[in-house]
Amino acid sequence: MSRFVQLHLLTSYPPSNLNRDDTGRPKTALVGDANRLRISSQSLKRAWRCSETFESTLGGHLGTRTKLKGKQVFAALKEGGIPDKTAREWAKEIAKQFGKLKSDKKTENDADLEIEQLAHFSPEEEAAIQALVATLVARKDAPTEAELKLLSQPRHAVDIAMFGRMLADSAEFNVEAAVQVAHAITVHRAAVEDDYFSAVDDLNRREDTGAAHIGERGYGAGLFYLYICIDRELLLKNLSGDAALAAKALEALVHAVTKVSPTGMQNSFASRAYAGHVLAEKGSQQPRTLAQAFLKPIKPFDGQDIFEKAVAALNTRRDNFDAVYGACADSRYELDVDSAQGTLAGLVAFVAE
Repeated sequence: MSRFVQLHLLTSYPPSNLNRDDTGRPKTALVGDANRLRISSQSLKRAWRCSETFESTLGGHLGTRTKLKGKQVFAALKEGGIPDKTAREWAKEIAKQFGKLKSDKKTENDADLEIEQLAHFSPEEEAAIQALVATLVARKDAPTEAELKLLSQPRHAVDIAMFGRMLADSAEFNVEAAVQVAHAITVHRAAVEDDYFSAVDDLNRREDTGAAHIGERGYGAGLFYLYICIDRELLLKNLSGDAALAAKALEALVHAVTKVSPTGMQNSFASRAYAGHVLAEKGSQQPRTLAQAFLKPIKPFDGQDIFEKAVAALNTRRDNFDAVYGACADSRYELDVDSAQGTLAGLVAFVAE
């Protein structure tokens, strides 16, 4: 089996604000002395993991990332008839198995039940917690030390197998990510622009009253390059050797990365987009991104197609790497919308076979 699958995607987004910085404006990056729009890998992975694509294909094999597990357990214990004080103590004992609880001792809004850092719970761990809660409700007695050993090495959580998990206080249960995702950047110079807008009160439309609300938001548009590296051997290992589940995971991933957009301000911009070009490479050689193809920003002249130039730059860099280092892949598959080359089904088969 070829160990690595590398995906290089070009996706054109119209005016959008898919991934905001701390000021609410689209994220950017300085690349090759040119400012680019950027979509963080965290934003992309969350969009894929929470998509209907993942849910419909991998339902029952997805984990839950939350700080609030203690609150959920507390509510379940109280619903089962456990007194408030006792339920709180037991819920804290269960929650702290997955991370340090907040140091705030106040019970306002049940803050003392929250884990400090987001913890990613596998389906197996979720089931173990539910079973323990049912046991405690039935016997009305505190959990034993043995029963509180709820952490386990995830075996069937596809999102954890793909994107990893870190538990600072329980490193033995960490999972190394089998899918590495770069930040997507525009292949050309890009500016963040400002959208000034106003809203009119439907019940007060007199011209002399002006707008009922005015505002401003940032947006940008561009052709983005995204690089993804999949370690298929590690994915299979993370899924306990379940080849069928690994294949379903890769199928869902390919569908998501080509068709699912981050959700930021979609109601304002409707900036949903499919990938226009995908280069997939398979082999056991050391992976490498082709982002270097865009250090010099693409700049079309005399009516040239920026998409066509970006594809050409990508292929040129790929060929040049091969010429210098030797073949960087054993086989390749291309999907290109402009030339109607390849199919999504063919891409899935290439990646997952």
